[in-house]
Amino acid sequence: MTAPTVQRYAACIEYCGLHYAGWQRQKNAPSVQQTLEHSLSRVGDHDIKVTTAGRTDTGVHGIGQIVHFDSASNRKVINWLRGVNTYLPDDISLIWLKPVRPDFHARFGARQRWYRYVILNREVSPSYLHGRVTWYRQSLDIEAMREAARCLLGKHDFSAFRAAGCQSKNPIKEIRELTVEQSGPWIWFDIVADGFLHHMVRNIVGVLAKIGTGEKAVLWSSQVLQSADRTQAGLTFPPDGLYFAQVDYDAEYRLPPPPPVCRFW
Repeated sequence: MTAPTVQRYAACIEYCGLHYAGWQRQKNAPSVQQTLEHSLSRVGDHDIKVTTAGRTDTGVHGIGQIVHFDSASNRKVINWLRGVNTYLPDDISLIWLKPVRPDFHARFGARQRWYRYVILNREVSPSYLHGRVTWYRQSLDIEAMREAARCLLGKHDFSAFRAAGCQSKNPIKEIRELTVEQSGPWIWFDIVADGFLHHMVRNIVGVLAKIGTGEKAVLWSSQVLQSADRTQAGLTFPPDGLYFAQVDYDAEYRLPPPPPVCRFW
């Protein structure tokens, strides 16, 4: 008998991380990966494991997370999409799914990743957005943070911005874009890089926030970076306002465009 043809699929996942112990599968806690794999396996009628573009921590959200998986099940794309979303809980959605070449790899094929960190900067804490944005009471100087952010652009050793338990073998990363924007009480940071260290975005925001309050001078971001010492930086900001927004791949794979990032703030 002829063996069934195995097809590789790329897929885009959206999720709220409030009720999950991060992306990665856990033994004693719910994870986004485990929940997604369970739903895919039900539709594919066999055990399916996914590979992701980037892991996210407990409480961190995803807008344009990309995964790949292999299956020999004869399913149309629309059946995968509708079937998987039927089995997924309300806080996880499969946005699109597409057959790809066998050489596509969600993690190693990623050219760059984009995170967004959102702050609600006002006196009163959020209600319906609790856990989905970070509340910060102290006033923040946008221009000071923008100037400090420019010091972090380029390829550097980001050891001062990595978590103690970071497992990355190489602390050298290239930040290609780092912007700070504001609309009313909303402040958001967009960071695009070739890769990220554990807690890197949250630690960068922590440093910029200290500069934004006037507690530290603008040049402090450069001093922290050059120290390569995590103890020289500020507090790690909460996961609430962090979103894994987008991953870029070579155009030859013809993946659908990333979902639009919410612009209401």
